[in-house]
Amino acid sequence: MSVEQRRAQRYNLQLPLEIVRLGGRRVSRTERTRNISSGGVCFVTPDDVEVGGRIEYVITLSGSNPPVKIRCLGKVLRSLQPRPAEGQFEVACTMERYSFVRTGEFQPVGVPATA
Repeated sequence: MSVEQRRAQRYNLQLPLEIVRLGGRRVSRTERTRNISSGGVCFVTPDDVEVGGRIEYVITLSGSNPPVKIRCLGKVLRSLQPRPAEGQFEVACTMERYSFVRTGEFQPVGVPATA
């Protein structure tokens, strides 16, 4: 029996999550959250993610118009494949820094903003 060690309450929310940077690589992958808390997020992806690496991601909060986006920086804590037959990895990462992004402000990484 494992002892629960989380400090923050987790909320089971399936929200769009765009990964924009993994380690030093720019990427553009859209996944879905499994759950979220004030300290981090768990999402599901078909690709393994390097544990210990830095990650930058954007979570879109649904139900608002225009949608609210939160740009987050963190570290990958865990990448497990609980059911290998399904081909999905469950990835947990921290939310060390975050900022709200206004509509129109967010540019995909590597795309310069227009003046």
